[in-house]
Amino acid sequence: LIDDRNILKSVLSDDIDKLQATLEEIDQDSFDKAIDMIMSAKNIYIFASRTSQSLSSFLEFYLNLLRDGVHLVRDNSAAEAYEQLIRVGKGDLFIGFTFPRYSSRAAKGMAFAKSCGASTVGITDSVNSPFYGVADTCLFAKSEMVSFVDSLVAPLSLVNALVLAAGSRSKDALSDTFKHLERVWSENNVFETSES
Repeated sequence: LIDDRNILKSVLSDDIDKLQATLEEIDQDSFDKAIDMIMSAKNIYIFASRTSQSLSSFLEFYLNLLRDGVHLVRDNSAAEAYEQLIRVGKGDLFIGFTFPRYSSRAAKGMAFAKSCGASTVGITDSVNSPFYGVADTCLFAKSEMVSFVDSLVAPLSLVNALVLAAGSRSKDALSDTFKHLERVWSENNVFETSES
């Protein structure tokens, strides 16, 4: 459903439209509630299937810099996912991602975490999602497919906003973490230095 004569402009324009629609429809109260849940959780379990795993990895990477107890649940098999969620419970937070075509594993993982007493946040596309009505709060980002490729631009922007909002609530800890990281990176020559 894209213009083969100008795929670049078609895809970028479509992604801009998704970002605009997400911006117009996002619920600030739900976003703030999700941040409160991230900040107060004992442990955070992040779960996604298929292409959404790139989003869950991104979120886990940055939340791990902000706080302890962040776990990325690997979705290699149904059994493995439950094995990683076996200790989830009251005071913990389950963050799930699912976009069309909706993952039954993500929905079942959220239901399992909720049955164990965990709070739940669903990052998804609409009220048609299996997360809606199950998650304590849902955040919606547009992600309609362009041809055979899932568009994750708006969901990734939403994840960025979550990370930055959480970081703004823990500025001192974040500053200390990055000062320590800079020392470690420098001592171990992790990054190339740019020549002026």
